[in-house]
Amino acid sequence: MASERIGIVVGLKAEEKIARPLGWPIAIGGGRAEGAAYAVQSLITRGVTALVSFGLAGGLDPVLRPGSILVPKAVHLDGHILPCDAALSARVGGPTDHLLLAGDTLLDTADAKRRVWRAIAAHAIDLETAAVVRAALAHGLPFAVLRAVCDPANASLPPAARAALDIDGGIGLWRVLQSLIRQPRQIPDLLALARDADTARRALKQRVTQIN
Repeated sequence: MASERIGIVVGLKAEEKIARPLGWPIAIGGGRAEGAAYAVQSLITRGVTALVSFGLAGGLDPVLRPGSILVPKAVHLDGHILPCDAALSARVGGPTDHLLLAGDTLLDTADAKRRVWRAIAAHAIDLETAAVVRAALAHGLPFAVLRAVCDPANASLPPAARAALDIDGGIGLWRVLQSLIRQPRQIPDLLALARDADTARRALKQRVTQIN
């Protein structure tokens, strides 16, 4: 694995900043499935020979709290359970006993998360891993995932959070403000999400410092 040129796919600029000390090529998907597909293809064009999906994840298992680190042993994609590469998982801190749902659509309510947890027992979900795994399978590359839980299973995402993401992985503050003006009652939930995201980012930063 030391000879592999590892590429990292993230959703957000904030995640790219956290991953930067690893010194590996990074591409930003913008928090959308189609953006992630473009990002991973750009890394393959740059010559990477292994892929890591990196960043925040939504919790589906009620036990997982914000900041829980996941290096899942396997990924649930399109009805299939696909194992992550053991050596690459060890490279990012060692596998955890989790299954990650490689989603194409956001699960933004606690009810939606609960239904998926009961149906397939995936512990968390993100929107970049699907593109990473599909590209890895198509090109014969090893893949792994390093994620930290942000919003727990019992939390629904406020409308402002769903409207916030820019295609380049930044945060559209004007759209957030517009959403808050329309629905000021979401402010407590948005503040709670911000605290959870900060906890998750700090957990990722700590993990990055532990990776040689």
